[in-house]
Amino acid sequence: MLTQFILGLDLGQTQDFTALAVLEQTVTEPSGVTPPEYALRHLRRFPLGTPYTEIVPAVAEIANSRTLTGSPLVVDQTGVGRAVVDMLSQAAGWVVPVTITAGHAVTQVEDRSWHVPKKELVTSLQVIMQSRRLQIARSLPDAATLVRELQNFQVKITAAANETFGTWRDGQHDDLVLAVAMACWWAERNPPLDGSAFGGGGESIFANTPNLSCAGWKIHPQFFRVSVR
Repeated sequence: MLTQFILGLDLGQTQDFTALAVLEQTVTEPSGVTPPEYALRHLRRFPLGTPYTEIVPAVAEIANSRTLTGSPLVVDQTGVGRAVVDMLSQAAGWVVPVTITAGHAVTQVEDRSWHVPKKELVTSLQVIMQSRRLQIARSLPDAATLVRELQNFQVKITAAANETFGTWRDGQHDDLVLAVAMACWWAERNPPLDGSAFGGGGESIFANTPNLSCAGWKIHPQFFRVSVR
């Protein structure tokens, strides 16, 4: 069994929250016959207006913990620019900058950052949740907020057969969804290499998180909605 951790960070702007998610990926069959399982081990939404000078050291403290050292930190840099990402790189180690686009192809540009279509991020999270492979601890402080964001989130098919993504980056807050989606996207593309890859293989610092289960959450695959029973 192989394990790794991936951190997803949505950097908010003036009127947006910043959200951090820590995802644990477990692969029981490296052959790829059985898809990976995921557990959301940490979830944090920073208060509105929190300056980046406070966010960066707080994220670095988590990323540099004994279990997570060397784990990738996937960061949405779409609206904040490269300067904040450079601060994170200096403080937190391995940072994967992502610019969200409206295109159709994932590309890596000259500065080693990634351009990722909105559809790609959405699909990664959608597939994992619809196959019941993501467990979320009810005890996480912002778990209920994440569920509400997922309830507001939906995939619509336009008359032209193009996907539009409900409230994604439009009006309502979806920072927690995006943080989780970015971690899921990277994990699905980069499975663990061995038992000690990317901070995995040791005892999780989040191992004592209780009630880690999807039980009681019903997912409606057609509309990608989550409801609480």
